[in-house]
Parts: sequence; structure tokens; C-alpha cells
Amino acid sequence: MPAYTLVWTDTFARTARKFLRKHPNLTGLFEDVLKQLETDPQAPRLRLHRLKGRHADKHAAGLTYSHRIVLILCLSASEIVLLDVGSHDDVYRG
Repeated sequence: MPAYTLVWTDTFARTARKFLRKHPNLTGLFEDVLKQLETDPQAPRLRLHRLKGRHADKHAAGLTYSHRIVLILCLSASEIVLLDVGSHDDVYRG
């Protein structure tokens, strides 16, 4: 049973669809990372880190070296709110 519930925002669902259409070779890895987030978001392979600046209330998990998943980690509610997925530059824009 997963320790955390993944909450897909509408924006994340849309960007994930676009991202996977553009990078179909990353579909399996994407699914593995989401499963790992559900069971143990602190797992070293995710490289979970707190963001700074205008994204200070968010975290990012590594999908690949150049692709990230941006999320809000709510430890008290055992929820992970998925916000965005894409390249480093894409997910940290505005």
C-alpha cells in the first residue's frame, strides 16, 4: 500500500501528456518515478530537493539528468501534489 497519495493537478495531467508524447522512451521511467514517489519520496534515486526563490514552497524530483517533476510535498496529509514535468528550464520558468 502506498505511503503517499499522488494528486494530479489539471496542469500536471496536461504537461505530462505533452511530455510523454514528446518523449515516449521515458514512459516507463516516468511511471517508475511516480511509483517511487508514492512509496518513498526520500529515495536517493529521486534526488528530491527543496526549491528556492519564487518556487520556495515546492520540491523537485529528478526524472532524468535534464528532466524534473515539480511537486508540493505535504507530509502531514501524506499527499504529493504533482505540478509540472519537463526539462529543467521548462519547469522552473515563471
